[in-house]
Amino acid sequence: MVTVVFGARGNVGRHVAAGLISRGEQVRLTGRAPDAAGFPPGAQVVAADLERPDTLPAALEGAERVFLYAKPDGIDGFVSAAETSGVRHVVLLSSGAVLQNNADNPIARMHTVVESAIEKSDLEWTFIRPGMFATNALWWWQKSIRDEGVVRMPYPDSRTAPIHEQDLAAIAVTALTEPGHHGHAYSVWGPESLTLRQQVRHIGEAIGRDIAFEAVSVEQARTALSASMPAIGVEAVIAGWEAGTVAPPQVSTIIEEITGRPARTFAQWAQDHATDFR
Repeated sequence: MVTVVFGARGNVGRHVAAGLISRGEQVRLTGRAPDAAGFPPGAQVVAADLERPDTLPAALEGAERVFLYAKPDGIDGFVSAAETSGVRHVVLLSSGAVLQNNADNPIARMHTVVESAIEKSDLEWTFIRPGMFATNALWWWQKSIRDEGVVRMPYPDSRTAPIHEQDLAAIAVTALTEPGHHGHAYSVWGPESLTLRQQVRHIGEAIGRDIAFEAVSVEQARTALSASMPAIGVEAVIAGWEAGTVAPPQVSTIIEEITGRPARTFAQWAQDHATDFR
């Protein structure tokens, strides 16, 4: 049974691919430029671009399962190609933003478009709707920690519940390979509520280095984030930080409930990514 993994070089997709391969599954990985770099050794790699529907039939031929990330442009082409190719089940990495019912939130709109297209199709589906990714810390702080040993932020005591990307991948692998997940939309929050200050402290402990704090205005933070993130992500981050000053974030046990193992903590994430900050 072939499983096609889109975004197999991504933070989550690469762990989905590795998890499926470790289970002995037959995996086909896609890339716009399908060279072997960044893919597991020996993996089958094919050229495919979700925004170019003509590339999808060959990538999906003979496949029964797909791991997909949200790409509104071309989603109708994907659905058509998947149905024609005989794909039975799609696991979509969506976003917790779709639960906010906020028409002004571009991230919510983007993921809702993709979810809706899949729901209306003949495909079986599972949606994974994560909250804050732990890997966002790389966007926020990697450069300033590496170069200066400092973090600049407007809301150091804002609380979030970060999710390790390997836990999201583990949910996807479970949903793809085990029964009982069709038609489920899983809201996934991290296992613990931490202030941004505490998260930076965990990174410092992981790299064996004291990291200083500097208070900055929201506008200064927006400008700094814009150097490494698209505008849609910058505004979502600022809004999430601000919300974390008003109410504690949701936490959940869904990762353990689905995968059978406890969710990884942010301290573990920091250890796993220590070299990124050194």
